[in-house]
Amino acid sequence: MILQALAEYYERKVRAGDPEIAPEGWISRPVDYVVVLDRTGRCIQLEQRFHLEKGKPVAKNEFLPAIGKQAMKHTNSGKDANLLWDNASFVFGFGKRGEMKLNSFVEAYREWLGGCEDDGLRALDAFYAQSGYGTDFFHKLVKKFGYEEDFEKRDPVIAFQLHDKDGDSAFLHFRPAIRKHYENKRKEISGVVGRCLVSGEEGVLALNETVIKGVWGGQTSGSNLVSFNANAFESYGKTAGRNAPIGKSTSFAYTTALNHLLRKGSPQRVQVGDASTVFWSAKPTKMETVIPGLFGHDKDDPNRHTQAVTALLGAVHHGRYVPDDRDTRFYVLGLAPNAARIAVRFWHVGTVGEFSERIARHFRDLEIVCGPKDQEYLPLFRLLVATAVQGKAENIPPNLGGEVMRAILDGTPYPQTLLAGAIRRIRAEREVGHVRAAIIKACLNRKTTNDKEVIQVALDPDNTNPGYRLGRLFAVLEQIQKEASGNINATIRDRYYGSASSTPVAVFATLLKLSKHHLAKLNPGRAINLERLIGEIISGIEDFPAHLALEDQGRFAIGYYHQRQSLFTKS
Repeated sequence: MILQALAEYYERKVRAGDPEIAPEGWISRPVDYVVVLDRTGRCIQLEQRFHLEKGKPVAKNEFLPAIGKQAMKHTNSGKDANLLWDNASFVFGFGKRGEMKLNSFVEAYREWLGGCEDDGLRALDAFYAQSGYGTDFFHKLVKKFGYEEDFEKRDPVIAFQLHDKDGDSAFLHFRPAIRKHYENKRKEISGVVGRCLVSGEEGVLALNETVIKGVWGGQTSGSNLVSFNANAFESYGKTAGRNAPIGKSTSFAYTTALNHLLRKGSPQRVQVGDASTVFWSAKPTKMETVIPGLFGHDKDDPNRHTQAVTALLGAVHHGRYVPDDRDTRFYVLGLAPNAARIAVRFWHVGTVGEFSERIARHFRDLEIVCGPKDQEYLPLFRLLVATAVQGKAENIPPNLGGEVMRAILDGTPYPQTLLAGAIRRIRAEREVGHVRAAIIKACLNRKTTNDKEVIQVALDPDNTNPGYRLGRLFAVLEQIQKEASGNINATIRDRYYGSASSTPVAVFATLLKLSKHHLAKLNPGRAINLERLIGEIISGIEDFPAHLALEDQGRFAIGYYHQRQSLFTKS
C-alpha cells in the first residue's frame, strides 16, 4: 500500500508537469559547476551555478541521466561513473583513486553514446584528449577560473555544455541527438523479468532499489526502504530484489516520489521525534502543504503554525472545505533510520475530512488557560521536548513521536508514556508550565469516558477530584508564602512539590500549619480572603490521601496550574 500510494503520487506529479519530478531514466540533482566547451573542445568557461545560504553552497536542481544507483550513491569501486555529469573526483580525476574514476567517466559516456553523431560529444572527446587524461590539466583549469579553494573543500557536481555560435548552450545530455541515443540505449537494456507486486504488471524487475535520502539521522549517502543485503533475509533460493519483486518503472516511481517529498525545504515534510514525516493526497489539496505547519516548529516563521491551526479549526467548524476535498484520500508516512535501512515508524491512510477533524480535536484537547506570552496552539515538537530530559530533542524517547502522531490521526487516547513523561519532568524540575499542563489535560480527557470528569480549560471550582483539589490547595499555600516572605530564593514548591503530588498525607498537615504563620504576616483583609479560599478547597477533601496514582498526580498538576493562573489574573 505504501509503495503503491507513492507510485501513484509520482504519476500524478508527472501528469501535472511538475518541473522537479524527473522522468524515468533521469534524476533531479543540483549542479555546482558547468564546463562550457567550444566546438574544438576548449574550455571557455567554468561556470559557477550555486549561491551561498548561511555559508553553505546551494545549487539549482537539474535533470541528469541516471544510468544506475550511482546517480544517488557511488560504491567504493571507483568504477561507477555517471553519464555526462558527476563529482569532480570522476569528471576531473581529483582525490583518491582519481585516475581510475576519470577513466570510468570517459568509458561510461563512450559506452553509452558510442556511434552517436553530435558536435557536443566530439567537443567532449577533444577536451579529454587535450587533457592527456591527467589531473594536472584540470587543476590548472580550476585555478585559472579561481575556484581552487572550493574544489579543495568538497567534491562538487559538474556537467557540460557546448557553446554554439547560434547561442545554444544546453547541457550536453539535453542535446537532441544525445538524448535520443540515450533513451534508445536505455530501452535496449534487458534484465530479469517477473511480475511486479505493486502494479501487478509483467516486466523488468528492479533487483536493487535506488537509495532514499533526506531521512533525519540516516546515512548521508542514502538508505533503502526495500533491501536484502544478507543471505539470512532471502528465501526459496531467491537473491536480492527477487525476494520482493518490484518492476523497474515502479521502483523508480516510488523512490523518486519519496526523495521528492523528503527533499530539503519540502513543504510536505516535518520532523516528528526521530521520524521524518511526509504527507500527500491522491489529488492536489491544500491539506498537503498546510498539515506540516500544524505539527512543525518553524523558527524562521513562528506565526506559520498559529495561522495554520486557526485556518484548520475554522474550516472544520464552518465546514469550509474545497468541493470534493473532504473525501480525498490522504496519506501520512513516518520514516526513521535503522543502520543502512529505513524503518517505517508509522503509516496512516484516511481522508482530508477525517484527518482535519481529528487534528482539530487534538488542538481543542490541548486548549488550556495561559499567559499572554504563551503560544496559543502548541506544535507537536514542543509537546515532545517538554517531556524530554533538559528539554533537548535528542532526549525524546524514540517511539514517542510516532505514538503521539498515531493518537492524533486515529483519534485514540494519547500514549501513557506522554502523560508519564510530563509528570516526571514536573517532579524533576518542579515546574508545571503551560505546555505540560496542556499535555496532561489532553491525556486525561482522552482517557476518561465519564463526561463529569472532563478537565476544563480554566479553573473549575466544581471539580471535586482529590488530586485536583490538592493541587489547587498547594498553589494557594505557595501564594501565601510568597506574599508573606517577599522575594525568596525557594518556595514550598521547590521543597515539597514531589511529595505533595504523590504522598499528600506526608506533607499537607505541615504545610497548613506553616501557612498560619505566613497568614499572620498579611494584612487582615487579604488573610481572610485567602483563609476563605483554603476553606472552600478543603471542604471537598475528607482525608489527605496516602498516595496519588499517576492520573491523579496529573490532576494535581492541573489543579495547581489552574489555581495559579486564577491568582495571577486576580492580582
